Amino acid sequence: MATSEIPADSAVDITADSTGDFDLAARIKPFSIGPLVVDPPVLQAPMAGFTNYAFRQIVRDFGGVGLQATEMVHAKGFLWMEQEEHEFPDRLWGVKDEPRPLAVQIWDNDPETLAAVGAKLAHEFRVSVVDINFGCPVKTVTQKAHSGSYLLRFPDRMFRIIERVVAACAPVPVTAKIRLGCTRDTVNAIEVAQVVEAAGAAALTVHGRTAQDFFKGSADWDRIAEIKPYLKRIPLIGNGDLASPAAVINAFRRYPVDGVMIARAALAKPWLFQQVHAALRGLPIPPDPTLEEERQLMLDHYGLVCDRFGEAKGTILMRKYACCYAQGRYGARQFRTQVTHASTRAEFHAVVEQYFPREAAPVGDTSVDAA
Repeated sequence: MATSEIPADSAVDITADSTGDFDLAARIKPFSIGPLVVDPPVLQAPMAGFTNYAFRQIVRDFGGVGLQATEMVHAKGFLWMEQEEHEFPDRLWGVKDEPRPLAVQIWDNDPETLAAVGAKLAHEFRVSVVDINFGCPVKTVTQKAHSGSYLLRFPDRMFRIIERVVAACAPVPVTAKIRLGCTRDTVNAIEVAQVVEAAGAAALTVHGRTAQDFFKGSADWDRIAEIKPYLKRIPLIGNGDLASPAAVINAFRRYPVDGVMIARAALAKPWLFQQVHAALRGLPIPPDPTLEEERQLMLDHYGLVCDRFGEAKGTILMRKYACCYAQGRYGARQFRTQVTHASTRAEFHAVVEQYFPREAAPVGDTSVDAA
C-alpha cells in the first residue's frame, strides 16, 4: 500500500495553497456532528490507557480542542461492573461532571450490548457523542473479542451495530472510527464508509493505516481523501501522523477532510491543540512550555491521578505519562529507566528532581539518549 505522508516541517501558512488560488482560512471552518458544532474542527483522539480525566483536564486547560474523547470503554465490561459491582469502569472517571462537549468511545461486537451502554451514556451520563470503535488493531480486541478492526471484515454486522446504537442513543449523535481495512490487501474503507453513513452515524473518523500496520509506516491520507466523494451527508475526519501545527495545516490544505483528529503526538505535547488552534486562525503559534513549566505540568498531572487512584496505583499509572513528557529530550532514556521503578510519591518526585531532562534535543539530533 502506497502511503502519502503529510509534510510536517513546512512553514505554517494558512493564507493560501501553493498556487495562491484560494484563502485556506475560509475553508477551515467548524463542522457539525448531528446537533453538535465542532469548533475548532480539531478532535482529541480516544486512546486506551491514556485519555483519562486527568489528561483531558490538562488538554482542556490549554484549550484549542473542538471535541475531546475518553478512553475506549468495553461495553460488556461496563454492564458486568454495573450489575455485579454497582459501579462504573475507571475509564468513565469524571465523565458525568466534566465540561462538554465530550465523546465516549465504546467497543464490542454485539449490537444489543453496545446499544444498552450507548443509551446509558447518552441519557444518564448525557455525553455529547457516542463513538463506536471499529479501528483498534490490538489482538486482545480483534482476535480474542472479535471487535475493533476485526469487524471491518463484516460491513453488514457493522451496519446492524450502528443502526441499533443510533436508535438507542437518539437524539445524541453516534459516530464511528475505522481504519482503511484489516490488511493492505483488503482495504475496504470506501465500502465501510458508505455502510456507516447508511446506518445513521453522524460522522466518520478514518485512521490512515490498516489494522495490519498498527502504527508502522506513514498514514495514507490519499486513501482517506478517496472516501470523501462517497459520503453524502456526514463529515469526514482524518487521523494519523498529525504531530505539529504545520502537519494539520497541510492536511486541510491537501485533503478534503472536514476535521482532523490528533492522537499520539498530544501525549508528549498536550499543548499541541492550543498551537494548532492558533495556526488555524493565522495567529502566532504559542511556544512550547519551558522545561521547568513542563516539569511542573507533569507533577500537576501526577497529582490529579493520585487524587483519583491513590498513591500506589497513581504512581504506577503515571509512569507511562512521565515517559511521554520526557520524549525528545536529552536524558530521556535515563529518565524513563528510573521513573519506571518509582512506586511511591516520594520516589516519583525524587526521580523527577534528579533525572527529568534539563534541555531539549536540537532539531535533527538522533542520539539514542534523546529518543
